[in-house]
Amino acid sequence: MENVIIATILSFVITYFAIPVLIRVAELKHLYDEPDERKSHKVRIPTLGGLGFFAGFILASAVCVPAKENFPLQYLLAAFFVIFFVGMKDDLVGLSPVKKLVGQLVAAFAIIYLGNLHISNMYGFLGIGELPFHFSLLLTYFTFIVVINAFNLIDGIDGLAGSIGLVVSAVLGAYFLFAHEMLYAVMGFSLAAGLAAFLIYNVSPARIFMGDTGSLLVGLVNATLIVKFIDVAGNPASAVPLQAVPAIAFAVLIIPLFDTLRVFTIRMARGRSPFTADRHHIHHYMLALGLNHRQATGIAVVSNIGFILLAYNLQSLGTTVLLFLVGSLALGGTSVLFYLKRRKEIAASEAAAAIAFAAAAEAAPAEPQPATTKSKILRVPTESVMQDK
Repeated sequence: MENVIIATILSFVITYFAIPVLIRVAELKHLYDEPDERKSHKVRIPTLGGLGFFAGFILASAVCVPAKENFPLQYLLAAFFVIFFVGMKDDLVGLSPVKKLVGQLVAAFAIIYLGNLHISNMYGFLGIGELPFHFSLLLTYFTFIVVINAFNLIDGIDGLAGSIGLVVSAVLGAYFLFAHEMLYAVMGFSLAAGLAAFLIYNVSPARIFMGDTGSLLVGLVNATLIVKFIDVAGNPASAVPLQAVPAIAFAVLIIPLFDTLRVFTIRMARGRSPFTADRHHIHHYMLALGLNHRQATGIAVVSNIGFILLAYNLQSLGTTVLLFLVGSLALGGTSVLFYLKRRKEIAASEAAAAIAFAAAAEAAPAEPQPATTKSKILRVPTESVMQDK
């Protein structure tokens, strides 16, 4: 317990004092995220925030993990440094999606293969139990890549990725603390504390962004924690066994995971790369409804916590039923957001068309009125006519 407390305080303090220095360095070196038509911010914002909580997280984890549990830590730290350098290069000079994917696979390899961490059981989902070894590896790699990119893709508005990452890492860290898995408990609370300090500077209006350096690290750490959670919580011999573990894991990551899978499906259905940027994320829908960054982030965080509580309390339903229930509720909520967004866009377009029509009518010149001519009547004096005759 002391290790977790020290790690939490150390990570928070290091991050809190590192961020202002990074903001100053970014200003001096002109390391900004430039605004464009696709991004929601309108001014240049420094992008080195991920470096701040990376330092706090790494130092706290390296110092506070109990010595008897050091063995897998070397592979975890190696993976974290790999993803750190991938994100840093992308923030500074840019990196192609293929190279980013290769870096993510290398980091995942260090944890999955060298650290011997993988999903070995589906715990009754669609009647599936123990998985063959090679299929287990493929499923774990897929999970890592999806979760890493999920946090990278939801980092679109102030505070969202950091707040969701804080909730996920804190919930998983708390579970590992009660399950006596001190290595992962220290990791979870170290990341949560670093993100808490970072959010002081990132909540709207943001003074700094985490960049890919931060979002990729948050994704990798939480992917590691969630895979370990499935392995530990599904074991009946563990200190805190749970039912329907894959469904609970899905609920813990519901906002980033469901949003990413939905957006990837939309893009591929339209014949585009799943990594192509667009404005189909849930936070884009909420912004389109007129919510500001704080409101959209608050709704997302409260929704994520609500799904976690729902899944935990309904775990007796079983993996398959609970997973479909969580997915259906997430799909229904997103569909409502999309409907409200479309209705507002249609109403706005109709109002704009009406205004344009009225303006055009006022600007049009008045039609000339036809001149009215009175018919002339010839009057002949009868007296003179008679005289002539």
